[in-house]
Amino acid sequence: MPALAPTVSAADAASKFGTMFLGLAVFAAVFIGILLIASLFRGKYAEKAQAVAFAGPAILFIALGLLYPAILTIQRSFYSGKFFDLNAGLGNAKAKFVGFDNFQKLWTTPGLPEVFLNTLWWVLLVPSLATGFGLLYAVLVDKAKGEAVAKALIFLPMAISMVGATLIWKFVYYFNGEPGGVQIGLLNAMLTGVGINPHDFLGAFPWNTFFLIVIMIWIQAGFAMTVLSAAIKAIPDDIIEAARLDGVSGIQLFRYVTLPSIRSSLIVVLTTIAIATLKAFDIVQASSGGTLHDSVLANEFYRRSFVTQEPGLGAAIAIVIFLLVTPIIVFNVIQMRKDQA
Repeated sequence: MPALAPTVSAADAASKFGTMFLGLAVFAAVFIGILLIASLFRGKYAEKAQAVAFAGPAILFIALGLLYPAILTIQRSFYSGKFFDLNAGLGNAKAKFVGFDNFQKLWTTPGLPEVFLNTLWWVLLVPSLATGFGLLYAVLVDKAKGEAVAKALIFLPMAISMVGATLIWKFVYYFNGEPGGVQIGLLNAMLTGVGINPHDFLGAFPWNTFFLIVIMIWIQAGFAMTVLSAAIKAIPDDIIEAARLDGVSGIQLFRYVTLPSIRSSLIVVLTTIAIATLKAFDIVQASSGGTLHDSVLANEFYRRSFVTQEPGLGAAIAIVIFLLVTPIIVFNVIQMRKDQA
């Protein structure tokens, strides 16, 4: 007998609608209050007061949504055990102060040094190769016939979620390990078609990490191509014509004119992809969950925090990711200020 669909009582529906309208009323009251406060100030302080009135609530919510969890994460990294245990009750959860033990475990826990090595490969290969392919493609299709269609094709992976892209590539990499089994994976079907033995792309360590990196490069190359193509088109035609009159052409034109002109865009693309790579979680999780020696820091943070129930170690990993991202952001900001100067 099929299970009956759960019913929602009139009281529950009214309660949900009441909560929604209450939220709208609070938003309207805050907005009207901001307008009234801003209208009270006149003279030279008016603009500053209005800026504070309008930006204040946003800054407050950012502090609550970002700074407060960040402080809790730092605090949790110095403890072991659970802060909250819903099964035992909030009052029965126990967390023990352990100092820097969780950070020490990053190097002594079996498997974690391998995670750092995998992450290093991701950060080295994905930004450089994705930016390189994107730049090469942008140069080749620039002002070519069918440029818009060619760019749309390479940009399409950006419109797919990382989980969706991983599922697509899992079919490409699929390996049927049964003796004499039909290989439905695209790559293994091609290999067997030319008489080469099939390969377990996603299961063979350490090469499975590099095959996952290919997925990220496939996604990010479209982003790099779009930004760099716009930067190339922004180069004044006068500069290119002057260079050609001086006898510069081909590779020399690319090296001495194009690259210096798009330097700031290159830095932005490289740093943006590097940050996205450090936070890569979906691809590894949708592929194997990091169980085949292919885990990275972001995936390990999730696994330690929610699967193995080691929130202190997970918080320590989160802090390491933040510390790795920070220099990239600082470098990006410094370069942008140099370009604006």
